[in-house]
Order: sequence, then structure tokens, then C-alpha cells
Amino acid sequence: MRKLLTAGALAACAAAPAFATGLEIEIAGEGANGTVAIDLFEDVAPGHVEQITALATEGQYDGVVFHRVIDGFMAQTGDVQFGKLGEDLRAAGRGGSERPDLAAEFSDIPFERGVVGMARSQNPNSANSQFFIMFEPGPFLNGQYTVVGKVTGGMDVVDAIKRGTGGNGAVIGAPDTMNKVTVTE
Repeated sequence: MRKLLTAGALAACAAAPAFATGLEIEIAGEGANGTVAIDLFEDVAPGHVEQITALATEGQYDGVVFHRVIDGFMAQTGDVQFGKLGEDLRAAGRGGSERPDLAAEFSDIPFERGVVGMARSQNPNSANSQFFIMFEPGPFLNGQYTVVGKVTGGMDVVDAIKRGTGGNGAVIGAPDTMNKVTVTE
């Protein structure tokens, strides 16, 4: 038997992003230890999702640290060029990958707790490999950064990520690390 959807239900389905691909991130360190599941919004930011999943499939995110973590705001990671554990981390946050930067794919999805966004420089078309996970809502980011997904499991692990210090949230000492990043279907 086929079930008909009301106009309101159809609109709600159309407004919700499809969860075509995801990531599973194993995090370890002084603060966080556990697994975080992220659904990626392939229909909202297809270029960004393709880049993230390609980097994850290649193992480029494995061993990358959370270099910028601001309490009450977000945790940033993904610098595959300068952010690998065991290397000199003084330049962590300044790099990207060998892939080209991405054109912005802004949407009307708000930056709420657990939302994953792409980090970039002042140029809106400069996102590459770095991303951040929101601890709390950040409405001032809405429409200014590309939303790529949302945490669907392990937000307690995200909450435990070692915090940075100062206004920029630079993590001093041994930062928490994405030990293994796996693409899920």
C-alpha cells in the first residue's frame, strides 16, 4: 500500500539534506578518546564532500591534530600539510592539501551544535582540507562558510577534545588527533 505525503511532509523532506556519505573518525589524546560519526551533506556541498572523502580514502587525515580548539565555539582540524602528529606543528592551520582550493558552496543550513563546516581564509573560495565541528551555535557563520555535514554520534567525544588557549585557540603541548578517518556509506 502506497502512503501519500502531505504538502508539509513533502516540504520537510525537500528541505532536509540527504545523507549520502559519512565519516567515522577515531580520536585519541589527552582530552578525547573515542569515535565520532559524521553524516556528510553531499547534496548541499558536493565539491567539498568529494574533496573530504577523497582525502579520507587516501588516508591523508590519519594522524592529523586538532590544532585550533576554542571552548564554547568549535574544534578545527584537517591540515594534512602541516598538521600531522609527530611533525613540527608550529605551522598547523596554515596548510591544505595538494588538491585545488574549492569554490564556496554556501547554504541556508545554520551553524548549530554538531554542524561541520569548512575552514577557509578571508577568500570565500579558499577552503581545501581543513574543517571544524561546532560545540555551540554560531549564527555569525551562517551563509559565510560552507556546511558539509553534522555529527550523528560521538558528540561526547567532540566535547572532550583538548582546548586551546588565547583568542585563536591554539592547542599547546600534545593536541588530540584524528588517528583514523574512514569513509562510510
